Amino acid sequence: MFDFFRRHTRVLQFVLVLLVFPSFVFFGIQGYSRFSGNDQKTVATVAGQPISQDEFDNAMRDRIDRARRQMPNLDAKLFDTPQMRQLALDAMIRERVLLAAADKLHLAPGDERLDKLFKSDPQFAQFRNPDGSLNKDMVAALGLSSEGFAAQLRQDMARQQVLQGLNDSVLAPEAATAAALDAMYQQREVQVERFDTKSYLDKVSPTDAQIEAYYKDPANAAQFRAPEQESIDYVVLDPEAMKKGLTISDADLKKYYDENVKRYTTPEERKASHILVKADKDAPKAERDKARAKAEALLAEVRKDPASFAEIAKKNSDDEGSASKGGELDWFGKGAMVKPFEDAAFALKPGEISGIVPSDFGFHIIRLDAIRGGQVRPFAEVRPEIESEIRNQLAQKRFSDAAVEFGDTVYEQPDSLKPAADKWQLEIKKAEHVTRQPAPGASGPLANARFLEALFSSDATKSKHNTKAIDIGSNQLVSGHVTQYTPAHQLPLADVKDRIRTQLATMQAAALAKKAGMERLEAARAAPAKPVSSNTLIVSRAQSHDLQASVVDAVLKAPAAKLPAFVGVDLGSAGYDVVKITKLWGRDPGFADLDKARSQYGQVWSDAVDRAYYDELKSRFKVKINEAALASSGGSTEDR
Repeated sequence: MFDFFRRHTRVLQFVLVLLVFPSFVFFGIQGYSRFSGNDQKTVATVAGQPISQDEFDNAMRDRIDRARRQMPNLDAKLFDTPQMRQLALDAMIRERVLLAAADKLHLAPGDERLDKLFKSDPQFAQFRNPDGSLNKDMVAALGLSSEGFAAQLRQDMARQQVLQGLNDSVLAPEAATAAALDAMYQQREVQVERFDTKSYLDKVSPTDAQIEAYYKDPANAAQFRAPEQESIDYVVLDPEAMKKGLTISDADLKKYYDENVKRYTTPEERKASHILVKADKDAPKAERDKARAKAEALLAEVRKDPASFAEIAKKNSDDEGSASKGGELDWFGKGAMVKPFEDAAFALKPGEISGIVPSDFGFHIIRLDAIRGGQVRPFAEVRPEIESEIRNQLAQKRFSDAAVEFGDTVYEQPDSLKPAADKWQLEIKKAEHVTRQPAPGASGPLANARFLEALFSSDATKSKHNTKAIDIGSNQLVSGHVTQYTPAHQLPLADVKDRIRTQLATMQAAALAKKAGMERLEAARAAPAKPVSSNTLIVSRAQSHDLQASVVDAVLKAPAAKLPAFVGVDLGSAGYDVVKITKLWGRDPGFADLDKARSQYGQVWSDAVDRAYYDELKSRFKVKINEAALASSGGSTEDR
C-alpha cells in the first residue's frame, strides 16, 4: 500500500480518506455518522455496516485514476461494465470482511508493536523524522492527524494478520504434490494413430434436404444472422488536416534559421596527442614542482624536435591509455575533457604544440592533430526541415484552436458533416459495412470502440444526426454520419447454402472418422501386444510433437498402473486419435526447476485454503449485495 503512496503522492489525501472510512466502523472516530447518512443508497452491507453508493463511486473513480496514470488515453467506459463494477465491489467487501474479522479476533496490534513496526519498516521512512519520531507535517499533508495515521497503520496490520497465520501454516500433502508434478512434468512413450476427417470427405455428400433442415434448425440460426451494419460518412480533424492552406514565407523561414542557427551547426571536434606528467592536485607542493620541472624538460625536447613527439610520449607519458599510441587521443568535443585541457586544445591550430597545461591530474603537453565539424549547414539545405517543423507547429496550434469549435459545429448542425468539412477543408470519407466491432485489419477511427459505439446510438441511427466529436487519441477528433442503417437480419438460404454444405460434409466426415477410430480402439484393447502405430513418441507437456493439447492431456491423465494403456480422443472436426501408452519415462528434465514448481503447487493449496476461509468469513459476517443498486451505478464513472 505504501509503495503506491510513494508513487502517487498527488492523490494520497483522496486515497487515504477512502481507506480510512472502514476503520471508522471498527476503531471508532467521532463524527463518522456525518459520512454515513441513511439517505445514501446502499450497494452492499458487511456485518450490518453499509457500503454506500458514494463510497463505491469513489472507489471506482480511484481505479480509473490509477489506470489513467499508467495509460493516459484509456477510455473510462472500459470500466463501466457489470464485470468491472463487480470487481471493484468485491475488493471493497474483502477489505470490510477482513476488518470485521480482525475486530472480532482482537488482532489490532498494541502500541509497542505498532511503534516498533513504524520505526523499523523502510516503507515508512518518508513519514519518520531523523530521530525516528513521526513527521507530523508529512502526515498533516495527507489530511491525517497523528492519531488517525496510527489508526490507519493499526488497521492495515490487523487486516493482514487475519489470513497471514493461516497461509503460513498451509502445507500441500506430499502425495498430492507428487501426483500433481507427475501430471505436469511426466513423460510417456506412446504410439498414435490418427483418423483424419479429410480422409473421409469423399465418402459423404450432404443432400439439399439435410442442408435445408440444418438451416431451419433454431439451434443454428445464429450462424446465419448478419449483424447490423451501416454505411457512413466521417471527417477527421487532426494537425495533418490543419496543414491545408498553410503558407510560410521565405522571410519567416530565414528568420527561424537565423534564430536557431546553432541547431544547424555541426559540433566541432578535435583530435590531439598529449604527454602527461602525473601529479595529483592534492600532492605536496614539492612533488608537483618536481613534476612540472620534468614536464618543462620534455617540452623543451619536443620543441627542439617536434617530429619526436610520439616517441617522447611513448617513453615518458604517464597516461597509460595513450602512451603506447604516441600520446594519441580519440576525437573529442567540448565538455569531454577537463576544462584546462579543453581550453588549451581549442586554442591551438593543427600542428601547434601547447605550453605546460596544469590540471587536476598533473601537467600536460598538447599537440593538436586535426579539427573536424563546426560547419554551419546552409539555409538552402535545411529549408525543407525548417518548413516542415514550422508547419507542424502551426498545424498543432490550429488544431488546438479548432477542437472545441469543431465539436460545436457537428453538434449544432447535426444533419450533415459538410459545414464542418467546408470550414476546415476536411475530406468527407466514406465507409461501408461498418459494424459494432472493428473489422479485421481496421485502423484509425474505424478501429476505435468509442466511435463505433456512437455510430450505433439511437441518435445516429434513427435521427440520422452526426455523432459528437470523439477523441480517438493521437490528436485526432472524428465525427460520423450514418447514411444507411441495416438492422441485423437472417441471411437467405441461397447465400449460405455452400457454407452449410461444407459444414455438414465436415461434420459427417468427422463422425465417420470417430466411428472408425472407436472401432480401432476396441480392437487395440483386445490385442494389446500389437502396435497401434510404427511411430513411437515420448510425450510431455513440453514436448507435444504436434499432438493437439487435448491428446497430450488425455495421455498424461490416463491411469498408467498397468501398461499398455489405451485412450481415444475425439478431435471434433479434425478427427479422432487412438493412443497406446507403452512406457513411463519419469519427469521431463526440460523442467529443471522442480523445487520452484513444488513451491508453486504449495502456493495453490495455500490460495485454495485462503479462498475457503474467506468464503466462510463472508458467510459469518453476512455479506449482502444490493444487485439493483450495483447495476444502477453504471455510468457514474464516465469521463471523470
